[in-house]
Amino acid sequence: MKWPTPSSFTSPSPPPPDEPTGFFSRRVRFYQHTYTFRELSLACGAAGVLVLAGSHVFRNYFRRVPTANHIAHHFLRKRSLLGRVTSVGDGDNFRIYHTPGGWLLGWDWLRPIPSVRKDLKDQTVHVRLAGVDAPECAHFGHPSQPYSSEALAWLKEYVGGRRVRAYIHSKDQYERVVATVYVWRGLWRRDVGLEMLKAGMAVVYEAKGGAEFGGRRVQYDAAEARAKHAKLGLWKQAKKKRVSPGMFKKSIREGNS
Repeated sequence: MKWPTPSSFTSPSPPPPDEPTGFFSRRVRFYQHTYTFRELSLACGAAGVLVLAGSHVFRNYFRRVPTANHIAHHFLRKRSLLGRVTSVGDGDNFRIYHTPGGWLLGWDWLRPIPSVRKDLKDQTVHVRLAGVDAPECAHFGHPSQPYSSEALAWLKEYVGGRRVRAYIHSKDQYERVVATVYVWRGLWRRDVGLEMLKAGMAVVYEAKGGAEFGGRRVQYDAAEARAKHAKLGLWKQAKKKRVSPGMFKKSIREGNS
């Protein structure tokens, strides 16, 4: 009688694993890999989140704003605009061409900024300096105010053609943004409105309410007081002849009524 050898014993094969059931457990082959619907759903969901986040960042930080009318209400007091000054129209306002991302996103060295007037039409943001009021230039047949040409020349020299950052507070009835504006002069970043007050080229904005100062009313009042004491700019005028820009505009409105 031949006894069985150990090699003749065979262990029973393990039962096949239970196949996953349910829609999300089904498998899909993609190139050399097999994925379940659950894994694909998670991957698609993550991709969707990234697309939405990227779209949000682009809309709020890297999309170019052509004009003040394109600025949404939620943008006010929360965002700033970086741009190049293309023209100065008065002693306290000018236009900028928005360049989001600045030099890092190719502006000036890869993406040219238009310089021809027809190319800038409907492509610039009209900015009104917050908290200051400069002497009025001649408009619509009305005479100019003393020191208006000096204030205009000062602002053109100070910001004309330069890159500035405007911290937007509100929009006014003239389709302008009211903003505190900073410009680099040498190694220092300067508040344009504050520097105008220091030079005696503007006064602190006179209003009973609703005026925007960007939290810098105390500094503006102090700068105006120093310029007035030193008789700089428009403060050189005799007190009897001196008229604030606000009163000058009021007299024009009353004369037209």
